[in-house]
Amino acid sequence: MDWMIILYIGIGYILGSIPFALVIGKLFYHTDIRSFGSGNLGGTNAGRVLGKKAGIATIVLDVLKVVLSVGIVAVGFDNKEMSIWAGVAAAFGHCYPLFARFKGGKAAATLVGFLLSTAIFTFRDAWFIIIPLIAFFVLLYLFKMVSLASMAMALVSSIYITIMQNQLVITIASWLLTILVIYRHRANIVKILNHSENKITWM
Repeated sequence: MDWMIILYIGIGYILGSIPFALVIGKLFYHTDIRSFGSGNLGGTNAGRVLGKKAGIATIVLDVLKVVLSVGIVAVGFDNKEMSIWAGVAAAFGHCYPLFARFKGGKAAATLVGFLLSTAIFTFRDAWFIIIPLIAFFVLLYLFKMVSLASMAMALVSSIYITIMQNQLVITIASWLLTILVIYRHRANIVKILNHSENKITWM
């Protein structure tokens, strides 16, 4: 039913719109991270502005909000196919959050949440998240740029999903997320080309 589809997407979008970086910053550090660093409401900026613990907490919660979105639809409503779109909606909610003036993160953590969700609820195969994460950490180790590693993870995930399964809905959803991740990193792409992108120092 059409209204059920709207409900599933709405669940994903609302949960995805919870700006955990903003919540953690204001609640525990009395800081609005939108005014510092890149201004981005993601784990990387939270880590740079607030510290490692805040960054890790933000990333974990951003991952889990997608898993929860997909899980509610896949298990609670027993609709695995539409649960995929709840996950996509959560990623869009993270990037364009209702609760933060539609200015959010760059979808890297929510992509991990989507991949973890499909590995648990859809494919029941851990390789669908392991392969993209390997790509992420290899690129991060080689080039020290979270943005580049995130885009590589997105591309690898979509290629792997396209090759390893034959469900058109999931393939389309995966590529939409990849396009979203790359689009949200468009400023980073310019910095990479100009050799001015931020690099990590802990790896």
